[in-house]
Amino acid sequence: MAFSRVKRTRTGDFQVRLPDGERVLLRTLPEQLRDLLTMGDPTTDEALRRLFPAPTADDEAMNAEYERLTRGDLLEERLAALETMERTLGADRITEDELVAWLSAINDLRLVLGVRLDVTEDTTVEDYASLPDDDPTVQMYTVYSYLTFLEDQVVGALATRTA
Repeated sequence: MAFSRVKRTRTGDFQVRLPDGERVLLRTLPEQLRDLLTMGDPTTDEALRRLFPAPTADDEAMNAEYERLTRGDLLEERLAALETMERTLGADRITEDELVAWLSAINDLRLVLGVRLDVTEDTTVEDYASLPDDDPTVQMYTVYSYLTFLEDQVVGALATRTA
């Protein structure tokens, strides 16, 4: 059985067992996403459009009104999740609310990387395993794969009940 990175405890909180190298990696990511969220251009950046999708494909007025009404709240929620993840990244135990924030931040990071890498439902490990080691996307795929693994660990832990 694989080593669980996140595990619900008997008291209902969560034990976080991330190796130091993984914590180091995770410390670098929230700031990058925060910069994109606060300084990126949603009219030209596909990743931002993925994080803040329009409700319709053909009604620009409705899309503009929707963005006006929701974007600020969605942005605030995303930034709060990143802050929670950063603040608790060194902890060995976190609350369910903190882990839910981690899940949100990890998912947003995966979405951005997925857009940057043009990942689709049909993308497989073999699609990038054959890339040369010096290809700059190899590292991005590695981080994307790790975040996918970690997201699965977090979802699994959240789905368990206390003993």
